[in-house]
Amino acid sequence: MHKITLKYKFVEYIPDKLEDVTVYISIPFTTVAHKCCCGCGNEVITPLSPTDWELIFDGESISLYPSIGNWNFACKSHYWIEHNMVKWVPKWSQDRINVKRVHDTFIREKYLGSAKSRSDQNEIPNIQIAENKTKKSLWKKLREWLS
Repeated sequence: MHKITLKYKFVEYIPDKLEDVTVYISIPFTTVAHKCCCGCGNEVITPLSPTDWELIFDGESISLYPSIGNWNFACKSHYWIEHNMVKWVPKWSQDRINVKRVHDTFIREKYLGSAKSRSDQNEIPNIQIAENKTKKSLWKKLREWLS
């Protein structure tokens, strides 16, 4: 994909109409918004919280962590925003996206104190994401992972 440099604006409220290549940061509402960097025009909202995204502002540039995976958009674009630059990530398979979603849900529930009883509440599962040559259903993978 093409090289993109983003601008940023600190705002109180996210505007109704987002400009291209501009990241809007609302500290009062702990929210960051921008148009998808692939050019599809979809609006990307990234809430700032310990279980969502982290914004780093170094006085000259912004970075958002983790990456932006627009899995619900037709484009399914995936990129990092580091020092105002878009760094593209190759598209993920649907299986890989599903595993990431399960992992994110687990982390969020654990943080909020509502995770199901596990043998070690302090351990976050290490999920290795790799393309599996033999197809297994997501539920079978999840059952194997949880056992």
